[in-house]
Amino acid sequence: LTKIKTVEGRFYNWTVIRTRQGRQFNMPDESVKVVVRVRPLSRKEQQDGHLATTVADEDQGTITCNNPKSDIADPPKVFTFDAVFASGCNQKSIYDKCGATVVEAVLDGYNGTVFAYGQTGAGKTFTMEGLSEPPELRGIIPNAFQHIFDKVALAAEQQHFLVRASYLEIYNEEIRDLLYLSRVGY
Repeated sequence: LTKIKTVEGRFYNWTVIRTRQGRQFNMPDESVKVVVRVRPLSRKEQQDGHLATTVADEDQGTITCNNPKSDIADPPKVFTFDAVFASGCNQKSIYDKCGATVVEAVLDGYNGTVFAYGQTGAGKTFTMEGLSEPPELRGIIPNAFQHIFDKVALAAEQQHFLVRASYLEIYNEEIRDLLYLSRVGY
C-alpha cells in the first residue's frame, strides 16, 4: 500500500504483487472514475444558520449546487459524476463502490489508485481513514487492508503475495516518507 498525502488532496496508491500459476489475469477497467461525497454541515455551520446548498442524487449520479445569493431566476447548477454520495451515506457503501474494485484489480497484480481531493475540512481524511471504532465508521484504507488480508488468508498455498506499504506526504513541494525509521521524531 502506498499512500501519498497532499495539503489540499490525498493520493493513495495500493500495490500488491500476486503470482498465480497457470492463470491469466483479466485486464481491469483502467478508466478514471470521478466520485463526489457531500459532507454534512458541521455543528458550527448549523449553529451559525448555514443551509446545505449542495444536494447529491445518488441514483442519477448528479450534484445540484444552489447559490443562496443568486437571483431567483438563476437556475441551480447540476453536475454529473460516475457516482455521488449524499451527506448521510455510510463508509462501507463508499468502500464497496469506490475501493473494492480497485483492491480486486490490485489483487490480480495491477496498480490501483484512490485519490481524495478537496479543500481543508471537506472530509478527505474521514473518507479515507475514518474512525477505528465502531467498524462501520472505518474508511477506505482500513477497509482495503481488511479486504487484502482476508483474500491473502483464503488463498491457495501455491499463491505468493508481496504487500508493500509506504506513507508519503507531499507538503510545500517536499516529499517525505513518514515511515522512514531514521527520521524518528520527524
